[in-house]
This record gives sequence, structure tokens and C-alpha cells, in this order.
Amino acid sequence: MIIQWLHDHCFVLVNQDSFYRGLTAEESERAHEYNFDHPDAFDTEQMLECIETLKQGKSVQLPIYDFKNHRRCSESFRQVNASDVIILEGILVFHDQRVRDLMNMKIFVDTDADVRLARRLRRDTVERGRDVNSVLEQYAKFVKPAFDDFVLPSKKYADVIIPRGGDNHVAIDLIVQHIRTKLGQHDLCKLYPNVYVIQSTFQIRGMHTLIRDKEISKHDFVFYSDRLIRLVVEHGLGHLPFTEMQVVTPTGSVYSGVDFCKKLCGISIVRSGESMENALRACCKGIKIGKILIHRDGDNGQQLIYEKLPKDISERHVLLLDPVLATGNSANQAIELLIQKGVPESYIIFLNLISAPEGIHCVSKRFPSVKIVTSEIDVSLNEEYRVIPGLGEFGDRYFGTDD
Repeated sequence: MIIQWLHDHCFVLVNQDSFYRGLTAEESERAHEYNFDHPDAFDTEQMLECIETLKQGKSVQLPIYDFKNHRRCSESFRQVNASDVIILEGILVFHDQRVRDLMNMKIFVDTDADVRLARRLRRDTVERGRDVNSVLEQYAKFVKPAFDDFVLPSKKYADVIIPRGGDNHVAIDLIVQHIRTKLGQHDLCKLYPNVYVIQSTFQIRGMHTLIRDKEISKHDFVFYSDRLIRLVVEHGLGHLPFTEMQVVTPTGSVYSGVDFCKKLCGISIVRSGESMENALRACCKGIKIGKILIHRDGDNGQQLIYEKLPKDISERHVLLLDPVLATGNSANQAIELLIQKGVPESYIIFLNLISAPEGIHCVSKRFPSVKIVTSEIDVSLNEEYRVIPGLGEFGDRYFGTDD
């Protein structure tokens, strides 16, 4: 059902059953005594290798298993190409932590025991030519104990538990929408869960087109930059904690809502970051704002020149303001200072208009708990450490001090 609903995306289905170990001649003679529902029945190492290869964007050859003869088809393989979505299915795919670590979403289909037995009876008698007695004997001896020992305990690792399987259209719709959202994200958002890009619209794209145009007037540059900054600030505020709150409306009714985070401050990296202060003040009445001045010289040179921070900053969530994330060195120094002042890393949200991939890598690898909120991720940095395509020296253009 998931594959059917993802018809507009490229996907591949990988079955854990393809990785059954082939039985030796001696084991085949006593196949009825072999436990096919034990984790040791699978070649997990080969399955790991295949999934890792697919995640790297490379094609693989999956083995084909003959369930009647209990061995692999030595000369036949299933060619699988790289895809947007890899669906790995099997009753024991959650057993090995190495396999779980490769997954972006873990789904457990919760099915009634009677339904499971009925399905197995139908499959093994119709598709695999076995008699009912042998199926029931295997179920009692191996299948049910293996479910209790290995399958059911793995349920705790699931991100989503679905009752009724393919009949649960609501659950499938939620999963498909989540996958589509992930596919629509920038690759860096998939790599770093702390990076957030506000959803692009034609309005946002149009404003970016205007502020990136070197011929735009200063007045228009400031106007559209302010609009974009306001959107980034609003999105950043959405990542702050909240508490539930009820109020009485003028009609005498009770409205159940939320209360804003009270312990908050803004810190601008002078001087471009000061362009974002008005938007923050417009959203957060009476908010305290501190400043950090860092001397930048290319990629490596940076020096803390000045800092003025609220005395109780260690108790506050911090919105760090700088419209352009380039190399990430200045941001890292500012974040390091905040942490030294007692601000928990997870309390820092870095807001900017555009980010270079190099800057995101630099900040996210060093401070993985700092949230980065931006409106667009650009292509790269050039040899002069300018963001490409970028928008030039933002502070000079905004404050009118460019040539």
C-alpha cells in the first residue's frame, strides 16, 4: 500500500527472506527440524552490505531464495537499482541494532495471532506445497516461540505501530505524507535533523530574487529583507518550548491554547545580525537583545572583539542572529561563547536568511544540538569564502555603507 501510494517516486522493496542462509545437504534432509524463524537463519552481514550500498546510491544484486528446496538459486540474482525510497521488510528486521541504525523510519505491523496463523497456513499450503499438519507442527515448535522471543520484543524499537496493516488507510496516509515531506527536503536537512529550511513559496522565492538582484534599490532591499527575516524569526520561535494554557474568551467560553516561552533573548552577531533585531522585537515584546562582535578575516582568522549579554543568559533560550551563514567560523565562536556563559547547547537557535553547505557542516558537526533555521541553502562558497550565488555583503547593502 505504501508503494502504491508513492507512485510518483522511485522506490525499491528489499525482503529479508531473500537473505536466508542456504541449507546444506544434511540440513535439507532434516529441514522440518530447522528453525527458519530464528535470527541465525539469515545472513545479516550480507543484508547490511546490500542496504548500505543502496543508501550510497549504488545498485546491488539481491540473492533469490528457493523456499521449496531451502537453498539459494546460485545462478540467479535480482538486480536492484538505487532509489529514492528503500523499503526493507521482514519479521526480524528490528532484531539487529546495526540494521535498525540504517533505518529512517521503523514500522511494526501489529497483527492478531489468529490472522498470522491463518495467513501462514494459506501461504505454506498453496504457495509452498506443504500439508496442514506440518505447518501446524512447525508453528507450535518454532514459529510461535520465535515470535515471543524475538519478534514481539522488537516492537519497542518501532517509531510507528500500525494495527490492521494495509486496511489502516489513515496510518498509511500519515507515513506516505512523512516520506514525501522528507523527499522534498534539502539533502542537508536529511543529514542533520537540527537544520530547518522554511517551506518555499512563490512569495518567498520572489523575495529572494529581489534581494539577490544587484540592481535593486537600497529601500527595496531593506523592505524585502525585513519581510524574509520576519518569516525566519517566526519559524524559529516555533521551535521554542511552550506550556498549555486556558483563557476565557469575550463570549465566556474557554479556549485551550499555549503560553509562549518567557525566558528568551536575542543575540546578534555585529553588525549584519543587527538587521534582524527589529523583526525579533516586533514578534517578542520587550525581548532582551545582546551583541557579539567577531573580527573575521577569510576562512580561519576570527577574534572575539566585544560581547554584551544579559546577566541571566544561562537561564534563557537564545535566538542567535546573523543573516548569512558562510564558513560557520564566526557562528561557532559565538556559540562557544554562549556555552561558556552557561547556555545549554540545545537552548540555542541560530537564525539566518541564507546558508552555505560548508557553514551548515561546520556548525552542525561541532554543535549537533543547536537548531539552524534558514530560508534558503545556497550552492557553495567560492575561493574568497563568499556564498554563491549569495547576495553580497549583507550588512553593507542593508545599512547603505556599500560603495
